[in-house]
Amino acid sequence: MVVASLNCLFAQEESILYIPDPDPLIQKRIADWQDLKFGLLMHWGAYCQWGIVESWSICPEDEDWCVPDTVTDYFRYKRNYENLPRVFNPVRFDPEKWANAAADAGMKYVVFTTKHHDGFCMFDTKYTNYKITSPDCPFSTNPRANITREIFNAFRKKGFWVGAYFSKPDWHSEYYWWPQFPPFDRNVNYDIEKYPERWNKFVEYVHSQVLELSTDYGSLDILWLDGGWVQKIDETTEQPDIPGYKLSRDKNADQAELKNMIPYLPGYKISRRQNQDIKMDELVQKFRKKQPGIIVVDRAVPGKNQNYLTPENQVPDTMLPYPWESCIIMGGGWSFSYHPSFRSSRELIHMLVDIVAKGGNLLLNIGPGPDGTWYDQAYVRLEEIGEWLRINGEAIYATRPVAPYFEGKCRFTRNKDRKVNVIYLLDENENVLPAEIIIHGLKPAKTAHIKLLGLSGTNVSWKMQGSSCMISIPADLRSDLLSIYAFTIQISDLDSE
Repeated sequence: MVVASLNCLFAQEESILYIPDPDPLIQKRIADWQDLKFGLLMHWGAYCQWGIVESWSICPEDEDWCVPDTVTDYFRYKRNYENLPRVFNPVRFDPEKWANAAADAGMKYVVFTTKHHDGFCMFDTKYTNYKITSPDCPFSTNPRANITREIFNAFRKKGFWVGAYFSKPDWHSEYYWWPQFPPFDRNVNYDIEKYPERWNKFVEYVHSQVLELSTDYGSLDILWLDGGWVQKIDETTEQPDIPGYKLSRDKNADQAELKNMIPYLPGYKISRRQNQDIKMDELVQKFRKKQPGIIVVDRAVPGKNQNYLTPENQVPDTMLPYPWESCIIMGGGWSFSYHPSFRSSRELIHMLVDIVAKGGNLLLNIGPGPDGTWYDQAYVRLEEIGEWLRINGEAIYATRPVAPYFEGKCRFTRNKDRKVNVIYLLDENENVLPAEIIIHGLKPAKTAHIKLLGLSGTNVSWKMQGSSCMISIPADLRSDLLSIYAFTIQISDLDSE
């Protein structure tokens, strides 16, 4: 017998961070995106050749993920890093292979890094030569050199929603890190108030590049903007009592509130006080004139331009009552690693189920390598996830959370036709299905029938014991493990009382 314990707390304090876009079209698009549940994120750039974290090794901050301890001459290191495109030649690049594998895995959307913070563009921008199609880059002669376009086209042909990741800060732009001064941290390295014309040129640069993506790369579904410290600051709002400093993201939060928000908006830090306003409202308006209905994710900047929230490399403890997506690394780092350690297929499937039960989507990251290929293990993981979803996908796609959301090894989702799914997460040593599952706080309708997904015509019995539902699995079905990772019990309807 398996008895699950109830834990269904709401994260009400986080809901204040989400401000819905009032446009009905955007609201509908977000609801459609919530139906997709499972997406692919790819961090890829010239940095993959060194097998290091993307961009951050040139950021002069005292953080574990920034300048490596082995660097003794920062400026020499930065020059060598910025020369990486001169030897970047991913000749085995095959986006159709990726799209096929992702589709077979049950993924429904893709988000690709068109430009990370280091400013190297994986698309054929007209506004800088620091790009994959520059004559200085050996891959520029390849007929598929415009990597972003090739990826978007390949995935779009497989029916995917397509998302463009774009970094708002740009550490290669002379209008962000002005060569006259050394960089001090991740922020703009000059006084914006003293040099407004330089900042305005940077704003123009950002707008120009983003609008290139809106016009030259086909229909897009998501504009995924990173670098939340680049944001407008309302100077009339009282700041925390730290002279000369500001909270780089939510300016209204005191230190106690900030501590509570960190699990859901990672990367908070104190930074030099600058109003890095890139005119987001204007940019979004321009983009939507070209691409009506596009979802915009201005990450970690509370406001109507953050259409959904993005917890990074973690799963929230509770059901979250707003649109959200966990960005999770499959193996290695966000970028390619020469010695990656992978999450198991069991862990990934359980994670997907847990996220969906709590109302979110899973955006799973794979970092392509310097030759343009994925890790072999990435294909293995995707194949096994796909096998599980082909049986249990009805309990994942187009579902919404339903109380009690999760209990012990069980996770709950609800279909739009009122069916409720109880997804039971199997431990590695569980070789048979449990004889009984008891769920507290879930009451099927009196006429409800219950079945196991993947076993048609095999209803199982149930009965109420007080406020608990006891589901009994017949002995002849208990050894029918259609998957060693998880199985789904589907209830036709709940009691409406």
